[in-house]
Amino acid sequence: MTHKDLHFVHIRQDGLYWVATTTADSSPFTVIEFLSRLTGLIKDYCGSLSEKSVQMNFALIYELLDEVVDYGYIQTTSSDVLKNFIQTEAVSSRPFSLFDLSNVGLFGAETQQSKVAPSSAATRPIQTSREQGGKSEIFVDVIERMSVVIGSNGVLMKADVEGEIRVKCYMPSCSEMRIGLNEEFTIGKSQLRGYGAAVRVDECSFHQAVRLDEFDSHRILRLCPSQGEQTVMQYQLTDDLPSAPPFRLFPTIERDSGGRLLMYLKLRCDLSPKSSAINVSATIPVPKGSVSLSQELSSPDQSSELQPQSRAVVWQIPRFPGGTQLSALFKLEVTGLSSASMLEVGPVGLSFELPKFTATGLQIRFLRLSPIQPGPSQRWVRYVTHSDSYTVRI
Repeated sequence: MTHKDLHFVHIRQDGLYWVATTTADSSPFTVIEFLSRLTGLIKDYCGSLSEKSVQMNFALIYELLDEVVDYGYIQTTSSDVLKNFIQTEAVSSRPFSLFDLSNVGLFGAETQQSKVAPSSAATRPIQTSREQGGKSEIFVDVIERMSVVIGSNGVLMKADVEGEIRVKCYMPSCSEMRIGLNEEFTIGKSQLRGYGAAVRVDECSFHQAVRLDEFDSHRILRLCPSQGEQTVMQYQLTDDLPSAPPFRLFPTIERDSGGRLLMYLKLRCDLSPKSSAINVSATIPVPKGSVSLSQELSSPDQSSELQPQSRAVVWQIPRFPGGTQLSALFKLEVTGLSSASMLEVGPVGLSFELPKFTATGLQIRFLRLSPIQPGPSQRWVRYVTHSDSYTVRI
């Protein structure tokens, strides 16, 4: 956006708008990249990105900007360089977020399998002192986003997965970290590797700091992580899922003798019985003129509401165990209900989070640091898949 001789460039990150202004004829992509790095830097130093954390850490953010930008010229966005100059301590603030990686426990790799990290472990500032609970820890998070379209006949029409491996480091010094992936991990439709079930992706890219000399032979990523958070690997799988979609919906839409619209929904979770989905929400578009809702839900922890402005019924399920089925009967009073208006029902959109689960099957075999860190240190690995767009046509 331009006003007179002033150019405005912005990005939206974690519900906040980050804006830069310039009078020079600068590349907008350079400014967008700078804003992206700046938000990552502020998140590292403040622990989280929210309106409250910005308000509470205004002095720290001002000090960061003073070091990052000098007379309008970008100096550095490296946390390793800035840690020698930043003196202000962060004030922690932990807002709730559906997809915040700290809301579900982080499960350890190798010898840490039976332990669970505290919920605030991965959202503290990188400069937290040991008196405030700062530990030598490193977190590796495998995060996947699933886009699925299921036809009205139950046939899978589209299935895409985008994933990334994030590293968040609280080590004061770490010369090298080695991350071992599945030995059967393949990129593209190349020859299968190993003897287990293949873990395939179509595309894969790596952070510039990742060394790949052991990747082709042993599927090992090597890097020297800096303090803070960075994405070391991104990958994509298109039009394929190695297993069945996590949810199946069986809808019945009809009109009763009293002129009400009846929606009977059966939702089945096809995960392993040992797994569970959390924060499941189904959004069902309803006809214009829907004025009231009554419901019959299969368990007391479920809830639903009619949202007239968005013309939708929202069915919420806090926890959904794998291998089970839940049902809901919705009775809607609709002004002027007709056969044509009944066609306005659907498609159903699902949002959810699947802890300890990856849709592609990608796993971390090991996480090793060298040289061995002096004093106590902990390594944590976390897997999570959430819905980017999960649509079921009726």
